[in-house]
Amino acid sequence: MDPTRELHEFKVSPEGVGLRLDIFLAQQGLPFSRSQLTRRIDEGEVLVDGAGAKPGQKLRLGQRILFRPPPPQPTRDQPEAIALDILFEDRHLIIVNKPAGMVVHPAPGHETGTLVNALLHHCGELPRATSRPQLPDAAATEEATDEEAGDEDGIAGLSIGGERRPGIVHRLDQGTSGVLVCAKDEPTLIGLQVQFQEHSISRRYLAIVEGVVPERGTFDSRYGRHPRDRKRFTARSGGKRAVTHYAVRERLPGATLVEVQLETGRTHQIRVHFSEAGHPLLGDGLYGRPARQSPSLNRVVRLVSETLGHQALHARLLGLRHPITGEWLEFSTPPPPDFAEALDMLRTGAVAAAHAPSPASLPPER
Repeated sequence: MDPTRELHEFKVSPEGVGLRLDIFLAQQGLPFSRSQLTRRIDEGEVLVDGAGAKPGQKLRLGQRILFRPPPPQPTRDQPEAIALDILFEDRHLIIVNKPAGMVVHPAPGHETGTLVNALLHHCGELPRATSRPQLPDAAATEEATDEEAGDEDGIAGLSIGGERRPGIVHRLDQGTSGVLVCAKDEPTLIGLQVQFQEHSISRRYLAIVEGVVPERGTFDSRYGRHPRDRKRFTARSGGKRAVTHYAVRERLPGATLVEVQLETGRTHQIRVHFSEAGHPLLGDGLYGRPARQSPSLNRVVRLVSETLGHQALHARLLGLRHPITGEWLEFSTPPPPDFAEALDMLRTGAVAAAHAPSPASLPPER
């Protein structure tokens, strides 16, 4: 029987006396988060001594608690047969190489063609749920032995919070390519969320930025939404800490290829930190400067920035601990063709500049 549908029965022991009902249930290893259990209690799916209950109800010794979850509900998002570049998959999680241009989650203006739509089609039926790992207290207050592939349960299926949907743990902007992990079940989602909150996930990016930057550096700022433009974020004000480390990988004429390591993962963090330091990413239409407003830019840099079509940012590497097996997983991908072509254009410009005659060696004008 599917543990997400079977009847769960508990008897309050001395350790549970005085606990809130929602906290007590969250400690029982059920495949639901505390906030989801709170909703289940409010929906009348939890009985205490045969009667309805409230999430904050304090428990007494010997009380009997019954809980039968509802069947998973279909998500409003529709499956779509969209090809995926899959780097790893088992019955708990899937790691993909997202192309630039693909939106991760449906939103106004992008209701179809997203990674979520593709995953719904790819992952198919619901899997058998497993026990949920315990969350540290700090993680619980936030909002963001494994069978081998091909076993009797297969590798497909999605079941998150009573819905058939993928667990999106982190996102890449539409114009950013690279490695991204999604959970297939509630225990895996919670386990990945804990690792992101503890900053134990390894994330490395490649970016091409305007101008010359020091060999290495760190941006450490308070981060939040821009006070005048709600589509933008800023590293100059806000309540959340944002930390970005970088090192130069290659110096190019008028631009620099950097490798970036995230310590935190705020929305648009890399783009904002470099832009507000005066070195926006090439091709960044939101945080960059239009080429016509940057007459000092190298001609090749301006051309690359105009033709790339999206910010020059690639999530090169993702390393994490598998929440169920405990195995360390690490995957990396090279930049996509348009990113590589941008680098080639900049390098070719460097070669041309190196072989161009200096003004002193030019023949006199006639």
